[in-house]
Amino acid sequence: MAEKSVLQRAARRFRRDGSGNFGMMLAVLAPMLLVGAGFGINIAQVSSARSNLLAALDSAVTSTARDLTTGVIEEKDAKTSLEVFLYANGVRSFSKRDKLTLDSVVLDRHRKTVIAHASVVVDVAFPLFGAANTQKITTVSAARYSDRKIEVVMMLDVTGSMKPTKEEKNRRGEVTKEATDKIGDLMTAATIAVEALLSGNEHSPGRIRVALVPYAASVNAGALAEKTVFIEEKDGPNLPPAGWTPPASRPDNCATERKLANGNADLTDDAPDSQRWNNTTKEYYTALVHRDERLDDEKTTKCPASAIVPLTTDEDTLKSVIGSFTADGNTGGGIATQWAYYMLSPKWRDVISETGLGDGPADHDPEKIGKVAILMTDGVYNRVYAGSNSSTNARNVCTRMKNDGIEIFTIGFAVTNATARTTLSNCASPDTALTKHFYEAATGEELKRAFQDIVRNIERLALIQ
Repeated sequence: MAEKSVLQRAARRFRRDGSGNFGMMLAVLAPMLLVGAGFGINIAQVSSARSNLLAALDSAVTSTARDLTTGVIEEKDAKTSLEVFLYANGVRSFSKRDKLTLDSVVLDRHRKTVIAHASVVVDVAFPLFGAANTQKITTVSAARYSDRKIEVVMMLDVTGSMKPTKEEKNRRGEVTKEATDKIGDLMTAATIAVEALLSGNEHSPGRIRVALVPYAASVNAGALAEKTVFIEEKDGPNLPPAGWTPPASRPDNCATERKLANGNADLTDDAPDSQRWNNTTKEYYTALVHRDERLDDEKTTKCPASAIVPLTTDEDTLKSVIGSFTADGNTGGGIATQWAYYMLSPKWRDVISETGLGDGPADHDPEKIGKVAILMTDGVYNRVYAGSNSSTNARNVCTRMKNDGIEIFTIGFAVTNATARTTLSNCASPDTALTKHFYEAATGEELKRAFQDIVRNIERLALIQ
């Protein structure tokens, strides 16, 4: 019993005396803490390396796919291109080129994809449990490339509200808050957009074509007017007869909406020589676009001085027309949206070609042709000659365009009207994770950036892995 009592007293004294406990605990825990810290540093190091490798490979694959699309390189050059881009981007992250390897490149000609695997060897800071002091990290990336052609129509507002203010006219180069030059801002932004779009033809001629539809209360159909526009006259027929022939002369090349027999807007993209049945008169009529007789009552300019330009690769022609813009008239946005549709419709190809204005739009084929409309305005659509509402007509045409696979971008320039915003938002194609379709710009600089962003989106190649 005495022996047991001695042991118990010793145990109690040991528990009361904590002077050496901390040192013992530290001796036990320190190696575990060091291992945990080293493990955490290794994880962070490997994670950062993996992220940098993926970013470098994504950039290389996307750049190579873009060069394949634009014709800068051929398919046989894809691996070399990938290596150049990968090392250019990757060496900045990993310092030593021999640590970075392009393991494989696969071109799937059926799916039009570039798939690449790459790896990097990382020197880890804390080799643990006898493991090597390096780790190999691998990743994969893929991007689509395409031999599709692209057709773009730019519908541009040249109405009276785009006029420069008096302050701007008198003070060019010294613009104040009160001084605005919206038409000048548009001309600058649209010119930059045309240059950027057509630069895609440098290595692949004819891949991208651009059309223009300047508009005010109507559009100027230019040379197309002769074969496509029916001139209404007071007390004359409301519809062009089935045997219609172009008149010997016409007052101008202004065009408004195409009309149905009941006077509502005909929102189809049918060819202008299509035949329609009038159930009231039991006669056929020709589906020409109208020049509404009420245009002659307009107090402002009947139609823009600048005529529409069908799809072309002629940069000088496009820039010359943009450079001739003058602002006047009301906002026939529904009319302009119809004409934007015509400029992308293969049903109008024959009449455009017969008029000597190019080859006209290609057939709808998403695998071979990308069709894009850019619709721009600075206000509410307030002029209509067929139907009851210009904005409603525009939205209905936009629906038809999207159903045909046409991608629509819209831009509101200094728009304050809620109806105008709603029209533009509804007309635009749905946004995706990478692509925005409805833009608002308050200044000329923002307008320029909106056009530039849209051009980038048109050429964007989304990563698929």
